[in-house]
Amino acid sequence: MHNPPDNLTAWRASQRRRLIDERMRIDLETLTNWQYRMDRHLAHGFNGLFDKRATELLAICWPVRNEYDARPLASRLRETGTRIALPVVVKSGQPLLFREWDGQEDKLARDNFGTSHPVSGPAVTPTAMLLPMVGFDRHGYRLGYGGGYFDRTLAAMPKRPLVIGIAHELARMDTLYPQPHDIPMDYVVTEMCLFRRENGELVSDNS
Repeated sequence: MHNPPDNLTAWRASQRRRLIDERMRIDLETLTNWQYRMDRHLAHGFNGLFDKRATELLAICWPVRNEYDARPLASRLRETGTRIALPVVVKSGQPLLFREWDGQEDKLARDNFGTSHPVSGPAVTPTAMLLPMVGFDRHGYRLGYGGGYFDRTLAAMPKRPLVIGIAHELARMDTLYPQPHDIPMDYVVTEMCLFRRENGELVSDNS
């Protein structure tokens, strides 16, 4: 493996800008097609491949910047008994808080990141998370938006949830040069396939 860049933070920031720019250039027809494919792979996962944590209390993220839209999936899972939660940014540099969401958008508030979250309700602890990724590597590590919220949140949770990363194939990288604080995904879903992490590598699970 190549040595990491001298300034890993700057390198990741440049990769983040490049990947977001590429994602924002995707046309609506292509996004819709990829959403359909990703839904199909996720259905395979939630229909028995993922362990039971996936269908107990699942945290999703409000879609921004041409990300996968998990709201239709959440609606279908809710009908079969899965509880759905959304993250809430409490304070910069602090772990996220999660509140359960019943699907009613009029109960949500918009934050400075362009996402929405429940304005009230007790904090809940997700048993699984569906995380959007700006980038990901062949080892299952995630490149996010740079705030470190999810790594900080996962590290603070007393019991690790099942973590499913989701992104388009154009977000794939050879390596992110993972650091000790980086936490790999258990699964990764793209429009091409569902992957599981096995022996430190992403392995295709035909779906």
